[in-house]
Amino acid sequence: MGQKLYVGNLSFSLTEDSLSNAFAECGTIESVKIITDRDTGRSKGFAFVEMSSDEEAQAVIEKFDGSELDGRNIKVNEAKPREPRDSRGGGGGGGGRGNRW
Repeated sequence: MGQKLYVGNLSFSLTEDSLSNAFAECGTIESVKIITDRDTGRSKGFAFVEMSSDEEAQAVIEKFDGSELDGRNIKVNEAKPREPRDSRGGGGGGGGRGNRW
């Protein structure tokens, strides 16, 4: 099983292909996902990359953490598991007209 990496401080113009090509020199890449804003589709400046082995993931961290990629000094480290979101129940929201009793 591979290790998922968090890659931050990315240039907004960087593509998944260019990120994949850069990291490929350290091993086999299982997946690359640049996170985008759901409304605009614009990059949020970070991505998740999954390498095929822990050794390859460590090689990427050692080589690229703090290095320059597309004009930005990027941050690369092991991705932390996503924390569950609070169940806030409902979302109701009033009618917007006020009470007219």
